Amino acid sequence: QVQLAESGGGLVQAGGSLRLSCAASGRTISDLVMGWFRQAPGKEREFVAAISRGGSNTNYASSVKGRFTISRDNVKNTVLLQMNSLKSEDTANYYCAARLGATVVTSGYGYWGQGTQVTVSS
Repeated sequence: QVQLAESGGGLVQAGGSLRLSCAASGRTISDLVMGWFRQAPGKEREFVAAISRGGSNTNYASSVKGRFTISRDNVKNTVLLQMNSLKSEDTANYYCAARLGATVVTSGYGYWGQGTQVTVSS
């Protein structure tokens, strides 16, 4: 069982940057695919980014590609999401997630954090 805790959310102006962090506990994440998802009010939760176990492969939603970067540190048991050039439509609650497996898929994640709110003002 892995516990995930997100941090780093907040209020930022459009065009600004934020870095989200996901700290894992309970077990190593080195054999888990890690991902970020987000959910805006009134909308369904959507995939944002994922990273393979070793960090060599990544997958991004088209809406964030080129602006967001996912990374991981298996020694520190953490996952980061660097968000640049933020837009008002990036406003959402962001969730860290994990799953067993080898491919950076967009669904099937069984472990979830509580989320951190990101608000982008225009």
